[in-house]
Amino acid sequence: MTGDGGARTALRIRAFAAGAAASTVLAGLAVRAFMDGDLAKYAGDALYAVLICALVAVIAPGARPAVTAGTGLVFSWAVELLQLTGVPAELSRHSTVARLVLGSTFNAPDLLWYAVGAGFAWAVTDLAASASDRSKAR
Repeated sequence: MTGDGGARTALRIRAFAAGAAASTVLAGLAVRAFMDGDLAKYAGDALYAVLICALVAVIAPGARPAVTAGTGLVFSWAVELLQLTGVPAELSRHSTVARLVLGSTFNAPDLLWYAVGAGFAWAVTDLAASASDRSKAR
């Protein structure tokens, strides 16, 4: 992104991504408040990946949607695999924030639901980028 138009575009992308991150957190809180069982757990996993993708877009607004989603997915998988070490479980015993960010117990199906969330984030950002490209072409 170059010039003033590039800075405005980056700012617009960051604002949209920050709004998406905030909306994702609200959706996660709603899931925890109104749902339970496996549906709530796996919806939470997917939303976690969506949140990470949105935060990646805030940090790197010029990244292609596939890169944003891929980065969010790899980060989510890395956190889940870290749970195999027991470090997140120990940290979670002492910190609510650590429990929310790192979890505590490895669960293989979580890996699939992170992919679902990252795929959703990719689709939304790709559609938004395509719509933006079409409007610029006019």
